[in-house]
Amino acid sequence: MDKRERLEAHLESHDLDSVWFARPNSFAWLTGGNNVVDREGDIGVAAVGYDGADVTIVANNIEADRIVSEEVPDLDVDELVVEDFPWHASSLGAAVDEHVGDDERAAIDINHPGFERVDPTPLRQPLTDRDCERYRELGRQTAAAVEAVCRELQPGDTEHEVASALRVALSARDIEAPVVLVGGATRAQQYRHYTPTEAELGEYALVSVTAERAGLHASCTRTVAFDPPAWLEERHEAAARVEATALAATQDAANNSGTASDVFAAIQEAYDAVGYDGEWEHHHQGGAAGFAGREWIATPDHEASVEAPMAYAWNPTVQGAKSEGTALVTDDDIEVLTATGRWPTTTISAIDRDLELERPAILEPEA
Repeated sequence: MDKRERLEAHLESHDLDSVWFARPNSFAWLTGGNNVVDREGDIGVAAVGYDGADVTIVANNIEADRIVSEEVPDLDVDELVVEDFPWHASSLGAAVDEHVGDDERAAIDINHPGFERVDPTPLRQPLTDRDCERYRELGRQTAAAVEAVCRELQPGDTEHEVASALRVALSARDIEAPVVLVGGATRAQQYRHYTPTEAELGEYALVSVTAERAGLHASCTRTVAFDPPAWLEERHEAAARVEATALAATQDAANNSGTASDVFAAIQEAYDAVGYDGEWEHHHQGGAAGFAGREWIATPDHEASVEAPMAYAWNPTVQGAKSEGTALVTDDDIEVLTATGRWPTTTISAIDRDLELERPAILEPEA
């Protein structure tokens, strides 16, 4: 089912005349483009709507021409309705109001008087074929940027310096970096979210990013060790086995109408099997990825349906170690997207499931 067909089904099932998206990730989902100018806001400078026949872009006169010319690759511009308004005369919400008739029922993905609220997350699942192709390229380029930076690390580098290099490497590939985490040996053991500081890396480092382009998000983690603690390799492998188990359980759930809680139960059992019972309590374990860093995060009682084809980013941690990547899960395949083929890997077996995956090993640079 393509995106317009999903929207038509939503209009019919909710008795709506139109549905609108102003948040950047849902705007990108429908258009393939970007409606962001000011990244501090959670609403873009344009809204896109669908009424069962037409796709309409509403934007002020500063942005309308640029957005139609450069930011809507998934839309046929010749069939697109464009409504612009003077930047000084109205707001985006008021302009959408003017386009929607007084007697029409409409929904939008922001809080807006007179409109129902649409939750775009179910509409964005599963991924389309075009989404998957874009995801493959994003995953490869994200991993390439992270790995290029990681190969140059030195023990005396500060976490801030590494984070800056990561942002530059990603930006050079036209990739945004909403999450950049760099934890040196001390802080990676203290915190699961190692936001960068002036601390030096020391014995080893965990480097994690969530990257975004055209609305799609890819997450990955790499570990670099200069003088690794004796326990690091064992904990790293334990986290990787939990991740592999989560992916195998995800595919099982997708094929058997399972839910996020089913996958989470498998994660809990995997932690127990690798000798770290209860470790899941210290950090969220990830979940479905796509047009958000996580479309949903699994919990013990989360009943979100597990879809395929869909991207999943599981991120299990064992104190001081982490395993994380983004994988495309289909009915019969698990394709790791955040891989380049140029980073050392190790073959990891899922717990009590028939799955082996190549997962990133710890890089130990030559002295």
